[in-house]
Amino acid sequence: MKSITIGTRGSKLALWQANFIKSKIEEKFPSLKVEIKIIKTTGDKILDVPLAKVGGKGLFVKEIEEELLSRGVDIAVHSMKDVPTFFPDGLYLPIITEREDCRDAFISKDNVKLSELKAGSIIGTSSLRRRSQLCSIRKDLNIVDLRGNIDTRLTKLKKGEYDAIILASAGLKRMGFENSITEYISVDQMIPAIGQGALGIETRIGDTRVLEIVSFLKDEKTYKEVEAERGFLKKLEGGCQVPIGCFAQVEGKSLSLNGFVGSVDGTSIIKESLSGSIDDFDTLGVTLAEKILKMGGKEILDQVYGCGDIR
Repeated sequence: MKSITIGTRGSKLALWQANFIKSKIEEKFPSLKVEIKIIKTTGDKILDVPLAKVGGKGLFVKEIEEELLSRGVDIAVHSMKDVPTFFPDGLYLPIITEREDCRDAFISKDNVKLSELKAGSIIGTSSLRRRSQLCSIRKDLNIVDLRGNIDTRLTKLKKGEYDAIILASAGLKRMGFENSITEYISVDQMIPAIGQGALGIETRIGDTRVLEIVSFLKDEKTYKEVEAERGFLKKLEGGCQVPIGCFAQVEGKSLSLNGFVGSVDGTSIIKESLSGSIDDFDTLGVTLAEKILKMGGKEILDQVYGCGDIR
């Protein structure tokens, strides 16, 4: 194989991620030509509507997967929190790379911490998961929708459109905006999105030449953590824009999970944890999801989906 083409979204962060993978492959295989193809997805085209109201799953991957199936690209690089728990026939995701910081980051206009914000302060976020947990922490804040890439969101904050915003720490670090972070929100206080901070590589089933090239990028620890989280998500039938979160952590031969399901307004929230053997990474997430459903999670999700959010 003389060349390999990477499919990616065109945002600055997506391109950083694709170029990161490109550089790793080129370093490992100096004679291999690695190209990047930018593909515009549905999620990129709709910028003036909250994602939860757009409908459907895979808003940031569908068009890229079509390119994979038509052999327009050989691999796709995704933020794992954007990847649905199902794949079109012929595709799979064998590689998850080493995870960056999975925490959410709080950024305020005047470098004021979350606990110090005045009542009524305007907080921007595009995530129902963050909105739900934030409402449970500070019921006195005004939480409004915020779309756009990292640069756009930070610019809106500087212009005074928001008093504070919440973004993923991983993206800020990758893009060189770590110094803008006012404080990191602990995973105990705000459970991250499924797969947050991790990159995945999707390709065609049976394409052994491509798999041989990218297999060195797989991080076994991150893979098992994220797959456990995705098992949790799949059991709950959630999309990336539903108030669901899960964080898995491997420590030695054990794997612990913290899961969350909540109403959009944060009035009903269920958080639960579970630990087990790392060998059971593919079932622990499902077990935790079943536990939360029995604790009242089903009623919460039925209400969320009934309000028109994605299922």
